Amino acid sequence: MLDFHALLTAEGWVSLISLVALEIVLGVDNIVFIAIVSERVAPDRRPSLRRLGVGLALIMRLVLLGSLSWLMGLTRPLFGVAGVELSGRDLVLLAGGLFLVGKSAHEMFLRVEEPPAAGSTEAPAAPKNSGNFGFLLAQILTLDIVFSLDSVITAVGMARQLSIMATAVVIAVAIMLLAANAVSEFITRHPSLKVLALSFLLMVGVLLIADAFGKHIPKGYVYFAMAYALGVELINIRRRRRKT
Repeated sequence: MLDFHALLTAEGWVSLISLVALEIVLGVDNIVFIAIVSERVAPDRRPSLRRLGVGLALIMRLVLLGSLSWLMGLTRPLFGVAGVELSGRDLVLLAGGLFLVGKSAHEMFLRVEEPPAAGSTEAPAAPKNSGNFGFLLAQILTLDIVFSLDSVITAVGMARQLSIMATAVVIAVAIMLLAANAVSEFITRHPSLKVLALSFLLMVGVLLIADAFGKHIPKGYVYFAMAYALGVELINIRRRRRKT
């Protein structure tokens, strides 16, 4: 049962604002992955795929929040490998990290091996290797589960009231929904940003694998590095525009 009285206190509002900010940062991974995957369908179907992808992210987060006792059980060790105890959460992170590394590497290979036609500044409307809508949605759902698990466990660690956690998740995902199309279209217009985005996802995949084996690396390092690289690339994009 949700008790929204916690939102009427100053402490509740501080927790809510802090948690919304953190959930938005954690949601960047989701948005970038959806932006990359959505390019594999025809342009008129991309907004639908993005909305469904973000909508599934919201559903997964709320379902996990409603199953806190089960979620906390995922942190109990199941077995050990090479002296490292693995829990259900670790196995989910490991599977998600391996999937993200494989998917990012595959997409990066396609970007290098299948460049746009000579003289073209636009990405192809529908790539030759465009995928089935349902299959791509299943890929997004797979990563939604992994990112949602990470997001909800973080929320549980920051707030004690379920109402605050649920409100923060809804607000953060609503902002993700508003930003998804703009971010996706911006990445599509600039091919160099696609490689940068894939590099970001590749690093996130490595972080998930490391986290699964108990080697926690603060994501802040990755976000700072990517923000710096993005800033440099935006300067290059502006320079190229001024030269044309």
